[in-house]
Amino acid sequence: MGLWELLVVAVGLSMDAFAVAIGKGLTMQRMRWKHAAITGLWFGVFQAVMPLVGYFFGTRFSGCIQTIDHWIAFVLLALIGGNMILESRKGEDAPVDGSFAPSRMLPLAVATSIDALAVGVTFAFLQVDIVPAVTLIGCTTFVISFAGVKIGTVFGERFSCKAEFIGGLLLVLMGCKIVLQHLGVLG
Repeated sequence: MGLWELLVVAVGLSMDAFAVAIGKGLTMQRMRWKHAAITGLWFGVFQAVMPLVGYFFGTRFSGCIQTIDHWIAFVLLALIGGNMILESRKGEDAPVDGSFAPSRMLPLAVATSIDALAVGVTFAFLQVDIVPAVTLIGCTTFVISFAGVKIGTVFGERFSCKAEFIGGLLLVLMGCKIVLQHLGVLG
C-alpha cells in the first residue's frame, strides 16, 4: 500500500472523529485553541493506537488465511465504510457533550476509533509497514479533528453527516481497489 493509498485510508478513518469534533466545536461559544488541540490529541492518538492493536492481532492469524486475505480486507473495509455511509444517511448525530475532561473524551475517542482496529487487521493481511501507517493516520486525524473543532464553531451542523459519508465512501473504494488489484484488473 503506497503513501497516497494510506493517506486516503487515514482521511477516511478520521471522518468519524471529524464529525464529533464539529459537534465539540458547536458546544463552544468561541474557538479555543487549547480545546481544539485536546480534541485532536485524543482522536489522533486513538486512531493511531487502534490500528496498531488490530495489526498485532492480524499478524497472529495472517498465515492461516493468506489465500483469502484480500477478500477479508475488502469485506472489512466495505462493512466499515458501508456502516459509515448508512449512519451519515440517518442524519441523526448523537448530541455531543461540551466537556473536554478525560471522562468525556475517552469514550468519544474509543468510539470513533473502533473502525481503525479493523483496518489494522487489514493492514496485517496486506503487509503494510505499520509504524509509518499509524503515524500518518494519527497525524491526519489530529489535523482533521483540530480543524473540525474550528469548523464546528464557525459553520455548525451542516458538515458532520457529509464528512461521515465521504469517509465511508473512501473506505469502500479502498476495499474495492484491493480486490481489483488482487484479481489483476488494476496494476
